Amino acid sequence: MSFRDQLRGTGVALVTPFKDNMEIDYPALERVIDFVIGNGVEYVITLGTTGETPTLSKDEKIELILFTYEKVADRVPVVVGIGGNNTLSLIKDLETFPLQKAAAVLSASPYYNKPSQEGIYQHYKALAEVSPKPIILYNVPGRTGRNMTAATTLRLARDFKNIIGIKEASGDMAQSMQILKDKPADFLVVSGDDNLAMPQIACGMDGVISVAANCLPKQFSEMVRLSLKGNFAAAKLLNDQMLEAYDLLFAENNPAGVKAFMTELNLLENNLRLPVVPLSEGLHTSVKNYLQRLS
Repeated sequence: MSFRDQLRGTGVALVTPFKDNMEIDYPALERVIDFVIGNGVEYVITLGTTGETPTLSKDEKIELILFTYEKVADRVPVVVGIGGNNTLSLIKDLETFPLQKAAAVLSASPYYNKPSQEGIYQHYKALAEVSPKPIILYNVPGRTGRNMTAATTLRLARDFKNIIGIKEASGDMAQSMQILKDKPADFLVVSGDDNLAMPQIACGMDGVISVAANCLPKQFSEMVRLSLKGNFAAAKLLNDQMLEAYDLLFAENNPAGVKAFMTELNLLENNLRLPVVPLSEGLHTSVKNYLQRLS
C-alpha cells in the first residue's frame, strides 16, 4: 500500500491532556486515543502543534511517542511531529527519537526565522537526507510567519523520494490547486484547515490532518469519507453542522478551543500550559450550547 493510500482520509492531531499540576494526564490521553479511533479517524498524529509541543520537554515528547504507539496498538497508523526552526537540532531528533513504529514524520516549516524559499528548501533537504522515515511537509504560514510557495513544495516533492506529501494549511485555494495540478502522481496532499477540507478535497486533496477530529471525530471523518467518494451533497449536510464548531475551535487559540469541547465531552480536564490559557467564559458557554444542539 502506498503512503498516499495509507494516509488518505482523516488524520487527527492529538491534544496533550494535562492534570491540574500541569503534568501530562496519560489516562486522559488513552481516552482520547480510544475515542478518536473508535469514531472512525484513519490515523493519528502525536506531537503536532495541537499537542502544545512548544511547551513539552524532549523527555516528555519521547514518552508521548512511546505511549501513543502502545495505546494505538497498530489499530491505525501513527505519524510523529518533528518540526521547528533549528535544523541541526531537528536532525538530532530524527536520529534519536523512537520512530521505528511511525508511518511518517510531519515537519512544520521553520517559524520565526522567516527563511527565504531557498532556506526552506535547504532545511527540508537536510532533514530528508537523514530521516529514517518518510517526511510530510507542513506549510502553516499563520504560525510560522513565512509561506512555503507551491514552487518550493513541488521542487521538494520532485527532488526527494522520502518527502511523500504535504499538509497544506496556507488557506490559499489557488496555491493548493497549483500544487494539486503539478505534483507527482503519488505525492500526498492533505488539508490543514478543517473549514476548507471539503472544498479542497473537491479540488483533489487526499484528506485532512484535523483539529476538529479530536472532539467531533465521527461527524468529521464521515464528512471527509463522503467527500473522497464524491458525495458532496451528503458531505455538505455534515459540514454545515460543523461550521459553527470550526469558528469556535479557532476563535481565540488552538488548542484552547478544542480542549473546551473535550472538557464538555468529559475526555479531559481543561488545562493548558502557559502562555496558552483556557477559552474565555463566553466562548466556553457557546461551546456548551453548540454541543447541546448537536446531541
